[in-house]
Amino acid sequence: MDNPSFARRVTSFFTNMSEQKSVAIVFVVAMFIDIMDGTIVNTALPAIGRDFHHGSPTDLSWVVLGYLMSLAIWIPASGWLGDRFGTKKIFLFALAMFTGASALCGLAGSINQLTFFRFLQGIGGGMMTPVGTTMLSRVYPPHQRQRAGSLLAIPALLAPATGPVLGGWITDTWSWRWIFYVNVPLGVAAFLFGLWRVKEYQHHAENKFDPTGFVFSAVSLSTILYALNRVETSGWGSPSVYMPLLVGLASGVALVLAQKRVKEPLLALRLFKDRVFTVTNIVSAFATASFFGLILIMPLMLQGVRGLSPSMSGLTTFPQALGVMMMSPLSRLLYPKIGPRRMLVVGLTLAGATMMLLLDTSLTSNLWVYRSILFGRGLCWAFIFSPLQAAAFSQVSLPDTGRASALYATQRQVASSLGVAILISILMTQINHVKATLGTIPPALVASHYYDAYKWPFLMTCLFAFGGAFFALFIDDHKVLAVYRERAARQAAASKAEA
Repeated sequence: MDNPSFARRVTSFFTNMSEQKSVAIVFVVAMFIDIMDGTIVNTALPAIGRDFHHGSPTDLSWVVLGYLMSLAIWIPASGWLGDRFGTKKIFLFALAMFTGASALCGLAGSINQLTFFRFLQGIGGGMMTPVGTTMLSRVYPPHQRQRAGSLLAIPALLAPATGPVLGGWITDTWSWRWIFYVNVPLGVAAFLFGLWRVKEYQHHAENKFDPTGFVFSAVSLSTILYALNRVETSGWGSPSVYMPLLVGLASGVALVLAQKRVKEPLLALRLFKDRVFTVTNIVSAFATASFFGLILIMPLMLQGVRGLSPSMSGLTTFPQALGVMMMSPLSRLLYPKIGPRRMLVVGLTLAGATMMLLLDTSLTSNLWVYRSILFGRGLCWAFIFSPLQAAAFSQVSLPDTGRASALYATQRQVASSLGVAILISILMTQINHVKATLGTIPPALVASHYYDAYKWPFLMTCLFAFGGAFFALFIDDHKVLAVYRERAARQAAASKAEA
């Protein structure tokens, strides 16, 4: 009998694939191109400025800010949209929006067009991650959500490490436009596969939209993110920073007050009544600030002080992702046995301690020293990402997963921007101090002093990690692991009945 053709074997493989694996594949691909887009665009900004004859940092910053502000507007609404119209429909719409806008970014004829298309990208990106997280949470039962969390760690780590490498190579070899075109084939493939294999889920189809909550959240989050991203160029004392920050905070207070009076609020703040959800979000905020802060600061040091190319910088930071992937299987095995509290406390403490080794490096340190430290840090983060995601959603009911995902994604976005802003502020303070004392520093030691300026934000990433470890002490392992004990009891009862 003839062997089936390769095409038929491939078709059969995907046809017989479980719903869990189908959702995981679509979401991992979508999340990868979404996260990678941030780092890859930053790498290409100088080339974009040269092509459009816009060297102004303000003009170029809007290429990034436009995307971030669009994310901030649409992330809170993603939960309601998924519940109202179905998670599959909204996710595929978001993926199509992101992919189509990526193509338009590559075709942009001016900096203004590029900024507008990046805003469209942000609409897709703002809905894609939280709705995708909702899909994963709904196909993976509570006792398997740690496995789902480990899947999310793959793009979360690989994408930031791959972005600079790929972005530098593409920009140098072809054109900055291809950093956007590269999203198109991946996005189209994920869209078609999702259309074919992912099932629809819709909840509370008649829920009314909360326009007041949408407006307040959009104003609050977009102005806060705008202010935080202006810190690097303007400083905390600039009106362009503290004025939008005050507007954002005032709008945030108004949002909280308004949400209490609405029957079906846009943001389900009632979920914070659950201690596990509240504490894990606090831990996540500290962990996110530490992780993404270093992702920004480390390449700045490697490229700006050590003089590495973007590609070599990316290869130097890549071992962190390898560490996470190597240790993730052990993390999945330990989670149901010892619970998230000890894993998070140990993981965050060791991650902070590992980062402190950077304080003992110098301008002449071998690159393998950084790679070894980051690899060790990655081993630690394997005990942070997956347990944190699983614990956060352990007490969330199936109908609430959409709103919970929106809240969790909002927290991570704000924490990431706040962490980066704090680290940049610390770095600029130290760099300005070096500049002010240049006359007293021997020329041969100037570069070394600039290098030492980076050790202060490195220290801050350690403190963020230690802060997360402290709050992780308040996670109730007994409550989180109850679902695993219930499953074990059901299996034991079923086995007894069969016997």
